[in-house]
Amino acid sequence: MCRQAQRLNAAADYKCGYVALVGRPNAGKSTLLNAWVGQKVAIVSPKPQTTRSNQLGVLTTDKWQAVFVDAPGLLRAKHALDRVLVASAQQALVEADVVLWVADVSRMPAAEDERLAELVRSRIGSRSLLLVLNKADHLRAHRVLPNTDAYRALAPEAEWMLVSALRGDNLERVLARIVELLPVGPQLFPEEQVTDKHLRVLAGELVREAALYSLHEEVPHGLAVVVEEYDETDPALVRIEAMVYVDNDRHKGIVIGQGGSMLKVIGSRARKEIEALVERQVFLGLRVKVRDGWRTDEREVARMGYGDARELRSGDGDF
Repeated sequence: MCRQAQRLNAAADYKCGYVALVGRPNAGKSTLLNAWVGQKVAIVSPKPQTTRSNQLGVLTTDKWQAVFVDAPGLLRAKHALDRVLVASAQQALVEADVVLWVADVSRMPAAEDERLAELVRSRIGSRSLLLVLNKADHLRAHRVLPNTDAYRALAPEAEWMLVSALRGDNLERVLARIVELLPVGPQLFPEEQVTDKHLRVLAGELVREAALYSLHEEVPHGLAVVVEEYDETDPALVRIEAMVYVDNDRHKGIVIGQGGSMLKVIGSRARKEIEALVERQVFLGLRVKVRDGWRTDEREVARMGYGDARELRSGDGDF
């Protein structure tokens, strides 16, 4: 996280703190973050492992500042990339002032939720825990009590709230409770700053988001995007050149598509999202390259921007 961020002057009663969003993949953490911050700072897709690093979003008022940290979904680690995802999530959990466990209440808890509850209890100490039961809009009436009670039993000490991040239901109530729990402290980030990610990094993530929506089967899990050039010297145009890395030659063919058709779809979707972000016309050049087995190699994982070897070794590698 960004403990080294420059602290800004604030009133003696100003409140500021880190709020970690943890949970299983596809629980809706990124959708919650974007809704509260008011713009896309974390990509979203229906596929697991969309979030691959701690995504920071900042919401500031004249009385408080909430620094949200959207952690990767916790999962069983199978290779080096998974280990860095778990390490990132554990880091967010340990360093937060307030912890939000975001769960998909439309489904009953599974064994992974029980392990997550144990992890949260072992790391949270005396800090505040909110159980945010998301996707209430997908919950059938006869499942409200059974599903809700099952999650509450996993974290009986936690306050809980039913929400729909997609529809915005109950989000203001959760935010109000978060603000009540924030510690007194000076502002960490300037009022106009909403994330710690450079536009170059966000552009790469939006390319990956477009690929996640456009591709199917196992391809997205072995895909990474590295922005090799980001030129905004022209006030009317941002020029971006990005490399899309895949696991093998078969995946390369799928990403490119017949006559380059799939790569054009990905590029068109990503360009529109990037233009909305930078509020300028964007030239986006995409190429595809095979980096065989990159997810299993610590150095390659770090090269793709997903944490260094020290972070990989510092995590438990599982949860």
